[in-house]
Amino acid sequence: MSVQRRLARLNKYFGNKIVGRIIPLLPGFGAVFHKGRKSGREYRTPVKVFRKNGHFILSLPYGSESDWVKNVVAAGGCEIQTRGKRYPVVAPQVYVDDNPDIPRFLAWSLRRFNADEFISLKIVEAEVPAGR
Repeated sequence: MSVQRRLARLNKYFGNKIVGRIIPLLPGFGAVFHKGRKSGREYRTPVKVFRKNGHFILSLPYGSESDWVKNVVAAGGCEIQTRGKRYPVVAPQVYVDDNPDIPRFLAWSLRRFNADEFISLKIVEAEVPAGR
């Protein structure tokens, strides 16, 4: 198992539960609300969020094999909360980009971990209340 996958597993069981409620309030961060493919249970996953041309772009430092990515792709969308607002998003597209159009420091740090995968999600115009 790669170091990235081990870190992802550790984060899934510990880190996400600790910082998961705080991080979506910070600029540039958010939370993905998605349902499990098998369980149907709702999950919240903290993520790094960029808004560009009517889409949210999320970096995938643990790769596209993460459970939350598989859930979002299988469902055809999810909801993203960022800066206290919750948005429905659709049409997930996973892609590889060696030179992403994101802040330089983040691009540099992602390259250091060989994290070149991203997911793009189209923002549906209606905003969902964050307290939902």
